[in-house]
Amino acid sequence: MKLFNLFKKTEKTGSDSTIDSEEILEGSAQSIDTDEVETTLSFHPQWTLSQEQEYVFRFLANELEPLKPNQISLSGIDIDVEPANGDWLVKAFFRSSLDQQISIGPVELLLLDDKGEVIASQEFDLNELGELPARSARPWVFVFQKENTFLEEPPAEKWKLAFNVQSMAPHKLELEQAWEDGLTTEQKDALTKVVDQLPKLNPREVNFAGFQVKQQDDGSIAVSLFIRNGHSKHINVEQLPLELLDATGDVVAHGSFNLGKLEVKANTSKPWTFIYPKEMIKKDNPDFSKWVIRVPQN
Repeated sequence: MKLFNLFKKTEKTGSDSTIDSEEILEGSAQSIDTDEVETTLSFHPQWTLSQEQEYVFRFLANELEPLKPNQISLSGIDIDVEPANGDWLVKAFFRSSLDQQISIGPVELLLLDDKGEVIASQEFDLNELGELPARSARPWVFVFQKENTFLEEPPAEKWKLAFNVQSMAPHKLELEQAWEDGLTTEQKDALTKVVDQLPKLNPREVNFAGFQVKQQDDGSIAVSLFIRNGHSKHINVEQLPLELLDATGDVVAHGSFNLGKLEVKANTSKPWTFIYPKEMIKKDNPDFSKWVIRVPQN
């Protein structure tokens, strides 16, 4: 069954979520019109609809509240559950009050309950919606995979589909104040360049990327790495077990580090240095021509 065939009900159970277009569209033209904007129903060019389906869409679209100029909105319709796999099929209008057609790439969408709590989140490539005409409302089904939902059943009413604007910001370097004060501009630029060249994180992924290892005069080993946060919210790292492997694959050092509550902001990479004292070191004369720092697998 095609997803648009799911639109059969003429009663909305979801609410609206609206943002200024500049929050997710760089360089979007701004209208000086201050009047409210009525959006016109727009179908994806590949959709072929029956007369009954068109009636349902037009009825729902006519019930939508006007937007203010230069806004983008998600207006929730209802949610079905796919019996075969438990995915949530979230139906909504994607709306724009801009005076020009737009297209939007990948962005994380959040499903919120009536208290504003996140009950599902997933990244979607909104290019799949096609070019959205000026001042229009396009119906769509956003398929949230079961592993990205956080409740057994979706809410029956008063839910909201929202853009996670933070997910569209470029991943960037974050420095603790001691690093900010202790590094030269050239060193900061070098760290920024490394962060920019690292592979893109998946949504909600946290990983670690080592960038410097040094054997100290006292026999300890200092390892510097990036704690990389792909979440759309800040995280706190408290206890972190890490093992260091050299070019031969041998474990050179192993230990657990207490970081208190080290905060790593949303969508950032934070450098940190870990010192392995001599008692944590398992191998003499390691080969650091290549090396890996990782959380132990066992």
